[in-house]
Amino acid sequence: MKLNKTLTLVALVAGGLLAGNLALQAQDAPATPPPGGQAGPGARGRGPTLEQLTKELTLTADQTPKVKAALEARDQKMKDLRADTSLSQEDRRAKMKTIRDDYTAAMKGILTADQFTAFQKLQPAGRGRPGAGGPPPAGDAQPKADAPK
Repeated sequence: MKLNKTLTLVALVAGGLLAGNLALQAQDAPATPPPGGQAGPGARGRGPTLEQLTKELTLTADQTPKVKAALEARDQKMKDLRADTSLSQEDRRAKMKTIRDDYTAAMKGILTADQFTAFQKLQPAGRGRPGAGGPPPAGDAQPKADAPK
């Protein structure tokens, strides 16, 4: 009987040490971001980086600085918008949509038709965009039944 208690105590101590070791290893492991500072297209909803766009769209030497300027302008506008705490959530979303739409329009003016088609496929799905789980496009909405009062 005394042997069973001893074995149980040893098993509990060994299990505790193992669990503690795993927890300490998890704390010590640094969270290393992937190269480029972003997990890939759509990380945090931002979309592809200049390097990814250059590679995927085969940008010309003339297009690259224009695309870089469009990306930087979009990122700065988004940063300024996030810093503005006076806006309601609804107004913030509307302004974000406007910024994204302006960025897309700028890219359409820079890229060829084939490049722009490929660019659209690289963009992250967001609210209100087809396939994103958000509201359907305006023409596809089905009428809702009146909610009981």
